[in-house]
Amino acid sequence: MTRSILFVPADSPRKFDKARGCGADALILDLEDGVAEAAKPAARTAVRDMLGAPRDAQALWVRVNALDSGLIDADLDAVVPLAPFGIVLPKCRGGEDVRALDALLARREAAAGLPRDGLRVLPVATETAGSVFGLGSYAGCSPRLWGLTWGAEDLAADVGALTNQHDGRYTEPFRIVRALCLFAAAAAGVRALDAVCVDLRDPQAAGREAREARRDGFTGKVAIHPSHVGPINDAFTPSEAERAFAQRVIDAFAANPGSGALRLNGRMVDRPHLRAARRVLGLE
Repeated sequence: MTRSILFVPADSPRKFDKARGCGADALILDLEDGVAEAAKPAARTAVRDMLGAPRDAQALWVRVNALDSGLIDADLDAVVPLAPFGIVLPKCRGGEDVRALDALLARREAAAGLPRDGLRVLPVATETAGSVFGLGSYAGCSPRLWGLTWGAEDLAADVGALTNQHDGRYTEPFRIVRALCLFAAAAAGVRALDAVCVDLRDPQAAGREAREARRDGFTGKVAIHPSHVGPINDAFTPSEAERAFAQRVIDAFAANPGSGALRLNGRMVDRPHLRAARRVLGLE
């Protein structure tokens, strides 16, 4: 279960060491926006050291530079042989970009003696206006596709918005994009991860956003500060009551395998409730 994924600038071993102890389920070692242009070669070396260190259950992703940046080949050459959990692809325009990355990864996996399709892909799927229209193209694009997340900051700059939030909530254009990303992930059968909270002064703002995201169907949230990890994890951790009810739903259908709908504790539950119960218990 991946509730929280924390960005870590790839050129900061100190922040990496701190991030490993903050409780995040996964880390994204960032070679893109978190690193200045002149520092990228040194950052690749630092990422190799981070990936080469002893690992625990915390998954390590690497956000490479965009496909059209002229930098992605050097990024992949540096990190693929160290077998990170996956690659975060920024400025992704749709399923065709995932297929292009798939081909780049396959060649490097073969050269490094790694299993084909071993590295997962997590696109940042809404950083440009054009990418919003590609959200329907992810279903079936690659077996590597692990999830989708969305970005509001680059998108705001691309469309010329003065701001993407008002009174602590996204404005309507960005809420539409958020919802479309959620639907695109569901259509593709992969995880939907909510965008980062940019309010670094108020960790509880990240918690509020995370609770709303879980309510709506997102499975986790990306973070840019360690103080956001705890509130995000709390929001996406099912309560004991939720887990107990989910188990009762699963048990009821196991005892009545031919039923499409059942009465349980005075309420009707059907096959969509069974799927939701399986998600609560981390079975899907």
